Amino acid sequence: MFKVIKETASMYARDGVLLNADIYRPDSSEQFPVLLMRQPYGRQIASTVVYAHPSWYAAQGYIVVIQDVRGRGTSQGKFELFANEIDDGFETVNWTSQLSGSTGKVGMYGFSYQGMTQLYAAVNRPNALKAICPSMVAYDLYSDWAYENNAFCWQANLGWAIQLAAETARLQGDEIAFQKLYLASRNLPLNDLIPANPNLLKELAPDSFYHDWLNRPYSDEYWKKISPKNLIQNVDLPMLHIGGWFDLYLRGTLDLYKAIVTRLPKGQRQGRSQFPQYLIIGPWAHLPWARKLGAIDYGGAAISPIDRLQVAWFNKFLKGIDSELLNTPPICLFEMGSNRWCYFDTFPENNQKSYYLTSNNLASIREDDGKLVDAIAHNSSEDILVHDPWRPVPALGGHATIPAGSFERSSIDGRSDVLTYTSDPLIEDLSIAGDVTVTIDCQADATSFDLCAVLSQVYPDGRVYNFTQGYIRIMSDELPIKIPLQATCIKIFKGNSLRLSLSAACFPAYPVNAGTGKLPHETRLIDAKVITIKVINRSSQVLISIQ
Repeated sequence: MFKVIKETASMYARDGVLLNADIYRPDSSEQFPVLLMRQPYGRQIASTVVYAHPSWYAAQGYIVVIQDVRGRGTSQGKFELFANEIDDGFETVNWTSQLSGSTGKVGMYGFSYQGMTQLYAAVNRPNALKAICPSMVAYDLYSDWAYENNAFCWQANLGWAIQLAAETARLQGDEIAFQKLYLASRNLPLNDLIPANPNLLKELAPDSFYHDWLNRPYSDEYWKKISPKNLIQNVDLPMLHIGGWFDLYLRGTLDLYKAIVTRLPKGQRQGRSQFPQYLIIGPWAHLPWARKLGAIDYGGAAISPIDRLQVAWFNKFLKGIDSELLNTPPICLFEMGSNRWCYFDTFPENNQKSYYLTSNNLASIREDDGKLVDAIAHNSSEDILVHDPWRPVPALGGHATIPAGSFERSSIDGRSDVLTYTSDPLIEDLSIAGDVTVTIDCQADATSFDLCAVLSQVYPDGRVYNFTQGYIRIMSDELPIKIPLQATCIKIFKGNSLRLSLSAACFPAYPVNAGTGKLPHETRLIDAKVITIKVINRSSQVLISIQ
């Protein structure tokens, strides 16, 4: 461990804008590789909400550079979401590689926006950039970040927009705007004339990304131009991909990993090519990365190993030092329930099991009526789901709301606007690992409607804990409806049961569907309709990947 000294340094971007950074370096005359993080929240934070402090990384023998992106912290220029990160990132990598005491090799780390800046910096393939650790990112910004199956990720996007707008107000010294935005961050404005388009943001942040995202509800050229999916096709670097089972952006982490892996030469073993890809997913939300999330303590094994793993990754690709931490199969998934790490050569997806829906037509009223069964039921049961926008089904845990995670949800399942289908108690342990899909055949009396599907385990004493869910907005009459749920990894022990819960809302994670066919940016609160949905059980099913 080295003693660490800190300094502040600046670089000029191509257009003369000054970008500032804190530099943590070992107090030594040796040369060291560089670890770079570029972030928009003020460089002193340095993502310490999930990572060790930069001084810890520097003490391991690295020059650590934490830079304020353009228009944030003390860096000059105007902050525009993701707009300047390709060129600024490329220039920053080259600048850091030439710092005094640098070996010329650069790695990047960081999660969320700081994960995205890694991908953007890699677009033009700077020679000095040798390895990255993108955590909790979007591969396609439309489908992995802003929207989920055409449903606007309202709570997350609105909360983030308010946070960024408040930071802009703070930097401008606008105390009145900052105070309004700060208060709004603690009590989100969800009840304006057009709920998804609150007056507060129109007034105080007219140039916020939020307006572009809300007003572009379909994947078009706008999204293609800013999505890594369309920018990093020629990028090939060693990447340590980090995700969480309850992270809103897990789709992006997995999509990026799978896309990079498919580029490996045919016949080469995944993770053993010239540029290995390693994937680790823990029982975490966007933050924190700790042993306890929601109502569940996942044990000591769930305590984040990421700092040590990242150092091992950079040691290998920036210093040429191998580590036992990396001498494992390339996919490391935390199995909830057993609370242990499991290793795979490929992402599990080939071994699948189906459950089918049946009931005595009372799945909305009695929790013991709807059933999940192993074979298609030959009866013609149907269940009626009535969605009332005055009292939409609330979000509880999962990946798309705050707080995220697993919670006891029997009170929600007891609502009459939630259909529940429960298996018999398992006669042997059930290990689910990989993707989960729910297919629902239904009819609705509205032009548009939403479906939320939640999978939970039910204990013999009646407690119900969610472990994965999915959400979709339906704007057409194409049936049946396939709802991709969040990928997961969990062992459900024998004696417990599996449950599917269906509703037409998950408020405020997503805007309430008014049933008029209008999009969120044009939907008035007063226009919301009662929606009746008939679920045809015989042609509906749950498809899970099992070990």
